[in-house]
Order: sequence, then structure tokens, then C-alpha cells
Amino acid sequence: MKYVLLIGGVILWSAWALAAGPDVAAALATEAPAVAWWIWPIGLFGFCLALGVLATLGGIGGGVLFVPLLAGFFPFHLDFVRGAGLLAALAGALSASPALLKAGLVNLRLTLLPALIASVTAIVGAMVGLILPPQVINLSMGLTILGIVVLMLRARKSAYPVVTQPDALTRWMDIHGVYHEPRLGRDIHWRVHRMPLGLVLFSGVGFLAGLFGLGAGWANVPVLNLVLGAPLKVAVASSLFIIVVSNSTAAWVYLHNGAVLPFLAVPSILGMMLGARLGAVLLKRQQPALIRKIVIGLLLVAGGRALLRGLGI
Repeated sequence: MKYVLLIGGVILWSAWALAAGPDVAAALATEAPAVAWWIWPIGLFGFCLALGVLATLGGIGGGVLFVPLLAGFFPFHLDFVRGAGLLAALAGALSASPALLKAGLVNLRLTLLPALIASVTAIVGAMVGLILPPQVINLSMGLTILGIVVLMLRARKSAYPVVTQPDALTRWMDIHGVYHEPRLGRDIHWRVHRMPLGLVLFSGVGFLAGLFGLGAGWANVPVLNLVLGAPLKVAVASSLFIIVVSNSTAAWVYLHNGAVLPFLAVPSILGMMLGARLGAVLLKRQQPALIRKIVIGLLLVAGGRALLRGLGI
């Protein structure tokens, strides 16, 4: 059924593109060389397919690669790129969330309050991002991407953090859980702490997600795992649920302001989702450490390019 829906989506998008493609291409590719308008969505689909594979193999969300690389190497307006980036990250999270909920890896008491805080600040970030000039956005995004590179290089992971004493807010909300770990052959009981600090950090993550259209998995997972003390699998699954809530609210701001175009968003979403599925298959055969180095190198290039564009160089 999912493949029928996917093929149907491709057909509908193709029909729309044939009718409206030339006008949309003219609006987006104002600085592009004189090529046929249909070259851009095809190239975009292939580009996002490769990004989806790399993001899955590298263990990060596709949104953090999508926006800086697309803005740096494609002649699309930055507002449209950010709107499409939010939808691409949202589509990937939506496709994975049901299975994770069924597996018991997503705890609603753990995720609802951070998701609410992140969604509110994501709306604020999206509104600010549509007001600021592109030079300021590029400069800020370049610095943020380079900061993400530093975080990825220095971040550690803890599969099963030890939480000795939950804080008052965590006890009041009764946040704890259990899931089965097949590798160990036993159930993992977990609880969290330092929730007030986590909520402050999630507010900042939501703002950045809305401002730049970045998927927030690069920050959600470290906050849930290293700050709150959730097991790594629970942190990854809960991060996707938070992205579903926060990105959907921020995406509405871009939709309301006309900054989401099917011509750009549809091939991006299709490419990222298909690339993620292919990456999941390849993950069993490839060395994640090598792919992670490639991803970090791409982020360095993208962050440096955005920084230079923001400085007018």
C-alpha cells in the first residue's frame, strides 16, 4: 500500500509540474543558468536521495544536511529551502514514528512537554527567519552548522545512563518506562532527571529548527540522552516524535507565508525518504565511522559556504 501511495504521489507531482513547472522554476532559479526547467526537480530528487542515504548511515537527521547544502549549491531562494527542509525532516520522522511507538521506545510523558516547548519556540523562530534578511540568516546558519560539527566531534553517547535521583518535576510527571532490549535479552527500566534544564535547552533547539528549517535530531538526542539521562534508543525514538510536533507547527508559518512550493518540496521529500530506506539497508554492510566523517566534511563545506555568503564573500 505504501508503494502505491508513493507512486501516486510521484504521478500527481509530475502532473502538477507539467502544468506549473515553468512559472515556478522562473521564480526559484532566478540566478540559474539557462537550462530546461524540469532539470531542477530531477537534480533535486537525486541530490536528496544521496543526502537521505548519507544522513541514515551517518546517524543524523537529514534536515541538518538538507538546508545548508541545498542553499549553498542550488539557485533556490533561502526561504523556500527552509520551508522544504522542515517538511522533509517532518516526513522522515512521521514515517519512522509509528513503528517506534509500537516498540515501546517512545514515552509520551517524556516527549509531550519538550515537544510543546519546542513547537512554540519553533513558531517564533520561523517568524523571525522570514523577517531577517538572507545575509543575516546565512551568517547565523553558517555559525550554527559549524557549531554542530564541533558538537558531533566532541559528543559522547551513553547507551544506558545511570539516573540516581529524579528531579521534582520528573517525579510529579511520573516519567519512567521500560522496553525490551533484544541484544541483551532483557527489559530495560529507565527514568530521567534534570527536566527543567532540558526544557530550557529544547526551547533553544525549537527556535533554531524554525529559524533555519533544520531537523533537530542533532540536538534532541544529546539533550535526551546526556542531559535527561534517557537510554540512547529511547532518546533517538523520542527525538523523532518531538520533530513531528515542532516541525509541523513551524512548517505552517512557512505555508501561511507562501514559502513552501510543491515544485521544491515534493522531490525533496521523496528523495529523502527513499534515500533513508536505502541507507537503512546499506547500514548493515557499511562502516558508520567512515560515513560519519564524510557527513562532517559535508557540514564543514556547507557551514563555511553559508558563512562566506553571509559575509558577502
